[in-house]
Amino acid sequence: MEKYTLSVLVENSAGVLSRVVGLFTRRGFNIDSLSVGAMADDRFSRITIEVRGDMYMVEQISKQLSKILEVVKIKTLRECDVVKRGLVLVKIKTNAKNRSEVIGIANVFRANIIDIAPTTVTAEVTGSDQKIEAFLNMLDTYGIEEIARTGMTALERGANTLKIDK
Repeated sequence: MEKYTLSVLVENSAGVLSRVVGLFTRRGFNIDSLSVGAMADDRFSRITIEVRGDMYMVEQISKQLSKILEVVKIKTLRECDVVKRGLVLVKIKTNAKNRSEVIGIANVFRANIIDIAPTTVTAEVTGSDQKIEAFLNMLDTYGIEEIARTGMTALERGANTLKIDK
């Protein structure tokens, strides 16, 4: 199964996210990642959805999404044509002896240390799925106390845009 990224432009109104996600639920499709945010024109929001499946499944999802009244545009983004980023906040168990090692790993991954306590260090890292997974794997031996993770958000590379037709 391949991973697909759908960029969905919707009217920014109550209940639209529920209708979009409900479509996936009714069809029995799992969402790997979901990110939603208002656009520069706050009448609209962009929903970025990552799914695993085949092209037929993605085409079916797109057809069904287009039937939702508030959906303005849908674009399937190819992995080679997209810039994607996620954010992770991770709290790592530390002590006086290993704290500098953890901070060193964070520096290698260009993570920001956002909190230090006597028994933990909290780091923030942004990047691709691969970068985030590699970072978490490196920290696993120290003990991960807690993780908060966003969905991936994406834009097409270059001049291509998903914009409102005027």
